Amino acid sequence: MSEQGKGSASASAAAPAPGSDTYKGWLFKWTNYLKGYQRRWFVLSNGLLSYYRTQAEMAHTCRGTINLATAHIDTEDACNIVLSSGGRTYHLKASTEVERQRWVTALELAKAKAIRMMNDQSGDEEPTSQSDRSEIQGTLKILISKLDDLSTCNDLIAKHGAALQRSLSELEGLKVPVEGGEKVKAVNERATLFRITSNAMINACRDFLDLAETHSRRWQRALQYEREQRTHLEETIEQLAKQHNSLERAWREAPTLVSSAPSAPTTNKGETGCLSRKEEASDEDEDTEYFDAMEDSPAFITVTASESTQHRSVSHRNPCSLCSLFMYSLKIQRRSHIPDKPNYSLNLWSIMKNCIGKELSKIPMPVNFNEPLSMLQRLTEDLEYHELLDKAARCDSSLEQMCLVAAFSVSSYSTTVHRTAKPFNPLLGETYELDRLEEYGYRSLCEQVSHHPPAAAHHVISQRGWTLWQEITIASKFRGKYLSIMPLGAIHLQFHASGNHYVWRKVTSTVHNIIVGKLWIDQSGDIEIVNHRTKETCQLKFSPYSYFSRDVPRKVTGVVADSGGQAHYILSGTWDEKMESAKIVQSSRGGSGSEGKQKMVYQTLSPKLLWKKYPLPENAENMYYFSALALTLNELEDGVATTDSRLRPDQRLMEDGRWDEANSEKQRLEEKQRAVRRRREAEASDALDEGREYEGYQPLWFYQRRDSVTGETSFVYKGGYWEAKERQDWSLCPDIF
Repeated sequence: MSEQGKGSASASAAAPAPGSDTYKGWLFKWTNYLKGYQRRWFVLSNGLLSYYRTQAEMAHTCRGTINLATAHIDTEDACNIVLSSGGRTYHLKASTEVERQRWVTALELAKAKAIRMMNDQSGDEEPTSQSDRSEIQGTLKILISKLDDLSTCNDLIAKHGAALQRSLSELEGLKVPVEGGEKVKAVNERATLFRITSNAMINACRDFLDLAETHSRRWQRALQYEREQRTHLEETIEQLAKQHNSLERAWREAPTLVSSAPSAPTTNKGETGCLSRKEEASDEDEDTEYFDAMEDSPAFITVTASESTQHRSVSHRNPCSLCSLFMYSLKIQRRSHIPDKPNYSLNLWSIMKNCIGKELSKIPMPVNFNEPLSMLQRLTEDLEYHELLDKAARCDSSLEQMCLVAAFSVSSYSTTVHRTAKPFNPLLGETYELDRLEEYGYRSLCEQVSHHPPAAAHHVISQRGWTLWQEITIASKFRGKYLSIMPLGAIHLQFHASGNHYVWRKVTSTVHNIIVGKLWIDQSGDIEIVNHRTKETCQLKFSPYSYFSRDVPRKVTGVVADSGGQAHYILSGTWDEKMESAKIVQSSRGGSGSEGKQKMVYQTLSPKLLWKKYPLPENAENMYYFSALALTLNELEDGVATTDSRLRPDQRLMEDGRWDEANSEKQRLEEKQRAVRRRREAEASDALDEGREYEGYQPLWFYQRRDSVTGETSFVYKGGYWEAKERQDWSLCPDIF
């Protein structure tokens, strides 16, 4: 204080005459005086900033969290929750009022638990070990020391800042030359900025001191809690490792158990049926897991029933899966890989820029954008999960059967998630057979029955109790940024024993990023599956992908209802991974939705797995992302028709990696097909001139009829193909290759 008083006295002395030696000494003295204050300021500022960084790093582990013990939980409306604590406020949104109440209950329980923990640790508890005790004491000692330093810095900045401002104000009032006065004025402005900055830092330091003193004990408890969490995590990892070893041992024992089984076991009618056959043992944890709410709330709400309201039948081993493993040893070994895809670059936009708005089938495309499969083979890929229909055929309940049929309809899209390449357009009269009678009990036949518009007829008959048929016409439009593919036509499925006849249609597929970016596929739309014998229905919704949505990508939801509209099962999952069903045990009216309509609240049993996607083969990314079935579709087989897609030369050349030759062969085949079409058009014109009737092209294995269920005209199988294969008589087949 004495030095400060001397400085102030010197500052108040009268200024000597300009130009004199006394004036120069006086000016030099004031300059040194200002430099001294500047040095002090930098020392204090650096010390303060260093401490601030240290404390920020120490508190980093707690960043972004809310202390539930002091948090305030409030509800704004039917779906919103507000959490506020320590200056932080979080707004949470639930999908429904029921979901919001579940969140509020869980948060209140967690808050009560946090308060109990805080009360238990309110006293000065001794650490459990000597190392923990010394570590915590050392941390607290450092924290106290830093707090003292920060308080000292705060006082010094305030004192020296006030002295500097006062001295400079006195200096400005002295009589000095004009040039010196301008300099003194500039220095005074800088001092004012220094005062403003110092005050801001002093306020920030004061707030930080208050916060540090308030939360020092909480930091200590947080540190102890992190140690406990680490110990708990280590125990959990150890438990998971033991479970993993148990699963490995069970898997190794599976082949032995399968080989000892004399025959495929049968299912008792007294059991829950097909949906319970894949049931697994599971114990619900005490802690319920909560997820973020969906941006667009669903048309209904599901609540899983508690354990006391449901009956669980635990099966440690699936009889059907054991039977499948047993039958696997009888399968014919087929190929598991094809040649890797060559890396040929080609500018898609240079081909597509003049084709916006045109039909995709009318655009001449090189094989660079194809995959070595035809559209007929892609249609046959719908049978990859045919075992779902085998299970459905054994179901006694038509509602459970509907669940499996719905899962089958979704499973046909699982192969498309990475398949952005275009299949070959089949030539008119081209066929494709898939004979899996010995392995899986079914035979499949496809034929291209029309070229413009492109339409394919498909017929599958299974010895395991079902028949499937469909006629699919592909309508597609290129819109510049994306490509829309709209399959038109109905899919029919009939079960022999019950006579249940199901009909549904496919959804729209969209290929995005045609011009720029990575290609990706999305499925969107609704599927209605109708059992025309019982009038039971299933409504499936494929949610389109949205960048702003918080919903699960590729989500599929559905409801299975009886003829009276009463819901019995809830279906959920994704079209690229799995589908589950949950039986409804109770339903009620919920709160109003965003559109003012009341939503149904369904209480269900635990969901049961209906279908899960098979993993892709090894190196699939270099084999067009083909599935295990797709890899075998173009494998050469003896005895197939001369019009079979396996014998198409351009497709075979592309699979072998000879793309230049494949492009030349593709042009030859297309020109040959155009010549045949021109000849037919000339024959039709001649017949018209001569006044006689002309019968256009007629498919070889399918004929057109009006469907008694849908009332639409479609192509159905007329028979004769498999008999011709047994005789190896393909004389009726046209020469298309």
